Amino acid sequence: MAYTMLRNKAVSRNDTKNSLEQAALAFIREDCEGLRFDAHKATDIRDGNLDFEGTSLKANQIPYNMEKDIDRLCLENAVDRFLKSGRKEDAFDVYFCYLEMFVGDYEKTRRMIELLSEFEANGSGLLMKHRDHYSHSVYVFTLGLAIYESNAFFQETYRKFYDLKDRQKAACHFLQYWGLASLFHDIGYPFELPFEQVASYFEVDGDKREERPFVAYHGLDSFIAIDEEVRASLKEVISGRDFADTNELYAYLLADRLAATYGFTESQMLEYLTEKPTRPDKFNHYMDHAYFSASVLFKKLFGEMKCTLNRESLDALTAILMHNSLYKFCIAHYKSERNIRFQAKFHPLAFMLMLCDELQCWDRTAYGRNSKKELHPMGCIFDFSDNKVKAVYLFDEKEMAKINGFKDAYIEWLQERPQEKAPALKAYSAMYIRQKGMSGFQEDIERIVDLTEMKLTVETGLAANSRGADRGYLSDSNFINLYNFAVILNGRWDNAQWKQAKKAGQEEKFLADEEAMEKFLESFKGLSLEYKLYNINQAKAFAGHMAKIGCFYTDKPVDFELVEGFSAEDLVKIGVLEHQRWLQDHYAMGWIYGTPKKEERDFLRQHKDMVPEFGEGQVDVSAEVAKENYERLDLAEQNKDTEPMECMLAMLKMFDGIRIYRLYES
Repeated sequence: MAYTMLRNKAVSRNDTKNSLEQAALAFIREDCEGLRFDAHKATDIRDGNLDFEGTSLKANQIPYNMEKDIDRLCLENAVDRFLKSGRKEDAFDVYFCYLEMFVGDYEKTRRMIELLSEFEANGSGLLMKHRDHYSHSVYVFTLGLAIYESNAFFQETYRKFYDLKDRQKAACHFLQYWGLASLFHDIGYPFELPFEQVASYFEVDGDKREERPFVAYHGLDSFIAIDEEVRASLKEVISGRDFADTNELYAYLLADRLAATYGFTESQMLEYLTEKPTRPDKFNHYMDHAYFSASVLFKKLFGEMKCTLNRESLDALTAILMHNSLYKFCIAHYKSERNIRFQAKFHPLAFMLMLCDELQCWDRTAYGRNSKKELHPMGCIFDFSDNKVKAVYLFDEKEMAKINGFKDAYIEWLQERPQEKAPALKAYSAMYIRQKGMSGFQEDIERIVDLTEMKLTVETGLAANSRGADRGYLSDSNFINLYNFAVILNGRWDNAQWKQAKKAGQEEKFLADEEAMEKFLESFKGLSLEYKLYNINQAKAFAGHMAKIGCFYTDKPVDFELVEGFSAEDLVKIGVLEHQRWLQDHYAMGWIYGTPKKEERDFLRQHKDMVPEFGEGQVDVSAEVAKENYERLDLAEQNKDTEPMECMLAMLKMFDGIRIYRLYES
């Protein structure tokens, strides 16, 4: 019983575990039972002595460990949504769940990850080569969960490394620290992007990087300095050592784990780390975002948020530090004859991050000018059976002409063997061309990590692009501020001032009131993760609802009819769509129909607005079922589905400078 504290059964999953989706979800559901439980409180819903110290819509509504089980189900569903859509907005949910569960208040960490998405979307078009790292990091996270769940060798290696005897405790441990390493391994990209922008600006065909101007970073002393309180904590974790900055700390940690195997010294590593940001000319004129990711994360977690510092969290940070060029070119020299492939037993988190970061090259938005012209896989089918990893990278069948053109050119090159390089079609050619039975793509991975105990097979295939329908909304902005929207959507409930402002048509003025917004924020923070996500999903659904009534939103000037409000007909359509979404969200969280007292509703997970005819475990809500159920609700309940969408009109103007336009009459 994976969710011991849920009265109603959570949504059942397919038992097939060999795919990425099912293995990742099975890890969260089955391997992580009891995640974040307090063993001194009730751990089974059948316990006759239940505490009610947990938060749902309000504090002290449900048992404490029931809240933790619901949090885990939130994460499972967030991963499920993301893997089905691949959308940036669904990647946001995974970040949000992880931060709320393991780090703390999202408000304190939001800028760190929102900056990455903003920077990539707005600045990467100036680069020659660049692809998404925001959704990529969530894919890396899920891929690591799937490999852990299905690979007995890695499980045993991880448990032995951290001396964890209990299988479930080890899985929970991995989830926490793997999440830290994988989800935040690329947050330092905003430091690398300006470097690459300058390089791209001066790029000329055939020239060399060392002949161009380049960016370097100085004045980092305060950025990498470790304050006295954190230095004291480090002394407890690493007895007998005092570190003034993160360069010193990371040099020690890497030498402690790897120096004996790879033959470098702590002082050599310190020199590398000191010169990484300041002397890119010493590193082939490339800036290493991994260095900044590890530096930013340390300062945020321990300097600002005062999170608990332990050896595992430091391992997550050194895994991040090594995932890019530092390990390849400063530690292992992986393209040389003296290369020693990285083994899982050296540093399991670093091993997994290196492996998954290389494998995850599908479904990544291309931003750079050259990247948009290249052919990258749109999807990947994984088989994790028999402790192996088989990956079939899928390319869009509509690109067949481009693929055939490459194959013809390559065959011609093979026959004539001219001096010039072989024709290439990145990334297809790296996976397609094989030397001694192995593609260049796979060979590169196997030069980095030792896969002797985890056999890897890489193949290519063609398929129809299935993502178009998922991402086909015309509505667009640089970054929809989902968190702010969710805070207000929640705060306006039963708020007299908001209702007065709405009646007077002064919503924007009300939203500009800092004191009112602070109250909204405090109200939102008091919710459980489940209810926070309900509000976030409501905000995310707006683009889809607009498309169904012939509208869209944008921050660009367009020659379409401006929408100042919704018609009665529009509101009915929106109401049904929103009710369908509300139902689907609640069924995914294990709610069923029932008419309990309001104060018992969250404990029993029953609601009168659910579909009466649905039985436990029935979860798919069709448009017809949603419409029938919506029509049985009284007007006050129906308004709960339409008023939030009207509120979005004002919020879009306030936070993103966006306006809604009508494309056609629905």
